[in-house]
Formats: sequence, C-alpha cells, structure tokens
Amino acid sequence: ILSRKIILPGKLKPMKSTTKSVIVLTLIFSKCLTTRAQQLTFSKFEVGAGAGVFVYQGDLTPTRLGSYKTLKPAFNFFVGRIINPRLTLRTNIAFGQLKGDDAKYASPVYRQERNFNFHTPVFELSELVVVDLLRDNLVHHPNHFSPYLFTGVGISFLRIRRNYDRFNTEYFLSEPATTQGLAEDAQHSLPGLIPVVPLGVGIKYAISERLMISAETSYRFAFTDYLDGFSKAANDRKKDSYQTHTIGVIYRFASNNSMKCPKL
Repeated sequence: ILSRKIILPGKLKPMKSTTKSVIVLTLIFSKCLTTRAQQLTFSKFEVGAGAGVFVYQGDLTPTRLGSYKTLKPAFNFFVGRIINPRLTLRTNIAFGQLKGDDAKYASPVYRQERNFNFHTPVFELSELVVVDLLRDNLVHHPNHFSPYLFTGVGISFLRIRRNYDRFNTEYFLSEPATTQGLAEDAQHSLPGLIPVVPLGVGIKYAISERLMISAETSYRFAFTDYLDGFSKAANDRKKDSYQTHTIGVIYRFASNNSMKCPKL
C-alpha cells in the first residue's frame, strides 16, 4: 500500500506534464499556421490593369464637369510596391485620347459659330502615392471593401491636332478680340509634353486573397492652356485639364517571407 501511494503520484505527474505539453505545442502550431496564412495573404508587390474613359476639361466645353459628349477610351497599367499597412508606391502608365468640340454644344450660341475642335493621343507616365484609408495593405480579406486616395506627379506625351476651319469670321466681327486671339493661337507652338499632377480616389473589393477589383476616378492638373490648342481665342484665364474614370483588377503576388513552422 505504501509502495502504491508513493508510485502512483509519480506516475500521474508525467501524465499531467505530457498533457500540458501537448496542449502548448498544439496552440503554438495552430498560431504558427494562422500567422503563416496571414503572411501569405500579402506581398510587397502588386500589379494592376484598368479600362475606362478620358474626360477633357477646357475651353471647348461649357460644363465644369468636363466634356462628357466627347469621351474617349483610356487604359492603364501599374506596378505597386507596398511600403506599410497604409502606403503604397505605384508606377502607373495610362494611355488613350482626348477630344473637345464646340459643335457638340448648342448653348451658348457662339459655340456653334466658333466651331473649334481638337483631338490628341495621350501617353502618361506617373509615380503615385496610394493611401489605404483602412490600413489593409498587408492583409486582404475576401468580400471586403477598402477605399483609398492617391496623388503624385507625372508627364503626359501629346500630339495635339486643333481645327478652326469652320470658324465664322463674320459672326465675330463685333468681337475682334476672338479673331485676334485666334491669330495669336495659330502662331503659338503646341506642347508635346506637359507635367501633370494626378489627384484621385478609388475603392477596391477583394474577391480572394490574391485578386481584387477596383474603381477609380482621378483629376489631372495639367498647367497649360493649350491642351486643346486654343487659349487667347477662348478663355486664357483658366488652365485646361483632364480626368479619368476606370474599372480594373489588382493582383497581389505571393510573399517569400512566410514563417517556418516547427516540425511535429
């Protein structure tokens, strides 16, 4: 009996210790797998592509929202480098066309008589800072929305073609400033390259840990009044600009920084 009283506690202690060890190891392994799964949902790099429209804003449209009667297709591609949960650096390429036409607007009446129009291809290269408002850069949850803002600097390559063949000189006899301004504009060289400052907002929706769809709208400050080829004959007090509205996809690459879990 004494022997059993001495031996029995000795046998129970290893059993309790083993049980605790198994529980601790199970928790550690489970935590490791969870951490690994979370780390595998993000990478330092992502790529994206989108399609939408370029919207011209300038002297040949009477609306402040831009010339939605002369929309032209736009496409963009980008590579993003994730800096932290909130910030991403994005190198963006956008291309398409811009167009404006006085004849598209019946009011004011003078636009039908002035009849200025232009078009140009656009190739834009920009470097952007993207700010994720929910700090979701490192982990993406499926079926989750995440809004963001972005801004930066860039350059746009243009080949502007302006046209004033249908300009009604007789209509503007009482307004010689328009005719004189047109003569000055005709002698003014057109820019082939302009600096731009994009400012925009977007929202992305995670379909899976890797793939997201996005919608963006952005405004470009262009710092020129000759984006449409006219200035003195129109409104030389206001600079021209353009906008883009796009829908696209974003793909996140797999990470190489996943935690190595212990072998069981």
